Amino acid sequence: MRNHTGITTFILLGLTDDPQTKALLFIFLFFTYILSVTGNLTIITLTLVDSHLKTPVYFFLRNFFFLEVSFTTVCIPRFLYSISTGNNTVTYNACTSQIFFVTLFGATEFFLAAMSYDRYVAICKPLHYMTVMNNKFCALLVLCCWVAGLMIILPPFSLGLQLEFCDSSAIDHFSCDSGPILNISCLDTWLLEQLLILVAIFALIITQVCVFLPYTYIIKTVLRLPSVQQRKKAFSTCSSHMIVVSITYGSCIFTYFKACKEVAINKGVSVLTTSVAPLLNPFIYTLRNKQVKQAFNDSVKRFAFLSKK
Repeated sequence: MRNHTGITTFILLGLTDDPQTKALLFIFLFFTYILSVTGNLTIITLTLVDSHLKTPVYFFLRNFFFLEVSFTTVCIPRFLYSISTGNNTVTYNACTSQIFFVTLFGATEFFLAAMSYDRYVAICKPLHYMTVMNNKFCALLVLCCWVAGLMIILPPFSLGLQLEFCDSSAIDHFSCDSGPILNISCLDTWLLEQLLILVAIFALIITQVCVFLPYTYIIKTVLRLPSVQQRKKAFSTCSSHMIVVSITYGSCIFTYFKACKEVAINKGVSVLTTSVAPLLNPFIYTLRNKQVKQAFNDSVKRFAFLSKK
């Protein structure tokens, strides 16, 4: 993004000007952020220290939760700072960096696709699971997810760096977002808008195929199981993943394709996406997971034992 009149800072208009609403918003975002970071980092730590959680599925979860922590950290602390200090200005370089990292860390669809393949191998080819999902292959899969996310965002981001800004520097959002940035540019942004739509469609279609194709085979395999108990157990291993997939794709479709043109509602959805979703995911994955709950209890007992010494 380039400056046409020497603009070096932008002004974030935020969500509201009402002091009471700002105070409630600050309390809500502060506690959701703390709980989100605590929950995600707890799961990450458990998968690193507990020997029972050193399996491919938790390796992917660890990377997914790292993305969640990074995503919410790029957005929420800066917004909390703006609310608490009243300083709504953001430098040009900081705004550019925030757009880049929000988009990069927000590309969780590729990791969800990798986790779908992991579930496919675990249920459809259980005897070959540890052979197929070895450490080298899992690391390569995660690397491919990072590279794919980066390659997807680079073309529109590179074009965005060529934008020029004339007189307006007010961004109608609580953070630097591509939509409001395009609105204040004094250049014709039609090509960039079309590219953003094409990239979003491409990423969503490719990842949806990679997510739902394995699940068609999973469903076929599960329905062939002889007992109801076996089918229930098999489906329960996928239920958490499917809930997160639904939340992720729902927010992506709403955000990128602008299901609602109302600015206030779009900003509200962005708040929920950057604060509530990262908070919910650790609970979704762990509430019905006996291994994680056992690992957490063991860690608490070890900590209590060491603290008594």
